[in-house]
Amino acid sequence: MKLIVSYVRRHIWMFLTAVAFLALEIFSDLMQPSFMASIVDDGVKGKSTGTILRYGAIMLVIAAAGAFGSVMRNIYSSRTSQLVGKEMRGDLYRKVQTLSFENIDRLQPSAIITRITNDVTQVQNFVNGSMRILLKAPITCIGAIALIIIQTPKQIPVLVGVLCISAVLIFFNTKLGYPRYSRMQQKLDRLNGVSREFLSSVRVVKAFGAEKQEQEKFDYAAGGFAKAGVDSDRVSAVFSPLINLTVNFGIVLLLWLSQAQTSRQIGRLMASVNYMTQVLFSLGMVSNILNMAVRALASSGRVKEILEERPAQAVAAHPPEFRPEGAVAFEGVSFAYAGTRRNALDHISFSVQPGETLGIIGPTGSGKSTLVSLVPRFYDATEGKVLLDSHDVTGLSPELLCHAIAIVPQKALLFSGTIAENLRWGDSGASDGELYRAAEDACADEFVRGFPGGYNMDLGEGGVNLSGGQKQRLCIARALLRRPRVLILDDCTSALDAETESEVLNNLRREAAGVTVLLISQRISTVMRADRILCMEDGALRGCGTHRELLDTCPAYRAIYHSQIGSEKDDG
Repeated sequence: MKLIVSYVRRHIWMFLTAVAFLALEIFSDLMQPSFMASIVDDGVKGKSTGTILRYGAIMLVIAAAGAFGSVMRNIYSSRTSQLVGKEMRGDLYRKVQTLSFENIDRLQPSAIITRITNDVTQVQNFVNGSMRILLKAPITCIGAIALIIIQTPKQIPVLVGVLCISAVLIFFNTKLGYPRYSRMQQKLDRLNGVSREFLSSVRVVKAFGAEKQEQEKFDYAAGGFAKAGVDSDRVSAVFSPLINLTVNFGIVLLLWLSQAQTSRQIGRLMASVNYMTQVLFSLGMVSNILNMAVRALASSGRVKEILEERPAQAVAAHPPEFRPEGAVAFEGVSFAYAGTRRNALDHISFSVQPGETLGIIGPTGSGKSTLVSLVPRFYDATEGKVLLDSHDVTGLSPELLCHAIAIVPQKALLFSGTIAENLRWGDSGASDGELYRAAEDACADEFVRGFPGGYNMDLGEGGVNLSGGQKQRLCIARALLRRPRVLILDDCTSALDAETESEVLNNLRREAAGVTVLLISQRISTVMRADRILCMEDGALRGCGTHRELLDTCPAYRAIYHSQIGSEKDDG
């Protein structure tokens, strides 16, 4: 609750304004039955038309004031809740951007999405409801009870009994509801995870005709969420009618005990019944808002977990006047992903000089991508050091690493927007000439100019309107536009034909002279012309040297060569 209060406090004047108009609305609701009682007892009984008209006019004015208060209260409460939701989502998004891959892997992307969307919506609804209902209900209830006591003081025992029973029912409603709503949010995380996984791999699903299996997974997750929802709603489905029954029983009891009421007090009796009805609605609203509060508390706890998440990586400031040259070194580096005992990398040591091209090859799962992910500090080594120009990368700022290192990942990632906007992620201030040059070096300029609109053509989400090879070449161009000191190419030419791949790599050697290149590939023909080659297997370094040296000294490399080339002729 402290988290919710901290956000509401930012807009305290808007909140108080909504409360002020709420007070006007409550005053109007409470005054109406009293004036109606006066009309019946003084006007109707006394057959005084003037009295009826006078009190009727007063009731009309009060009703108009209440309507005005209700409209303004809705405006300010909605505005406050929307601002709270906007700021909470913004803070969550900014926080997630500061987290490392390790944090995100542990929290799970689907759960993070649920917290930014659904959980914040629950908090937002509670803030809105608290100004519309939570404050109104108890004040109306207390005011109605006070006026019942004034109108018919003999009914105090009935009121006490009704309130005590209702309080017990509301308490158990809240106590039983909280854990159930927490479980429901967890089931929603799972449902979002299944949906996200299917949408991100829909082509593979269709290619293998696995729609039935995916439907079964979705049905299972959706069924779990529905069951949790039914379980949580069952609590309010039981207790809300019991609260209504209790108050209605109180109304009947009040009428039965008032059977000896004189005819001159019929108006007061009507007012008391009306106030008792207001108590009924108020308790019902309290029960509903407490259900919202239970959901909001469960959601705010999940939001708070992210906001208080400590980044797994410490943020450092780079040494003054440090300008990276591009030398990279690993010194006894081991690494294990969070939650696993087995090392993905095991005591890796090597060094790369500025301007050198280092090929990295090995079977699937050998740790190639994990190795290069330590250089830009996507993860931190669990043992040993990763150095950039003799500086431990854990002591360098993220900004410096971001500008010094460019990476082209295995999966070509593009964003909605124009081609030019995507390329300028590499350098937002790049000129058109620099943009075209980078595209030419990546062998992308020709096909881009053939599109309607050329570089201003809009891309679908993820570059869905491009082929795999086109997306890869645009990603390479984006990285080149950054003019990095270290360029990591993580099997990013896998969708290119041999001729285009050779042309791209030749352009890189010519245009990126002086840039350190870490080149991962499954193809031995891609890495064999690198200055040196690392051969990896099962997270360990099996060999390091030139193509010719590894053929002579590294059985693992020789096995890869035989499987792809078929002979030991020197292609270098």
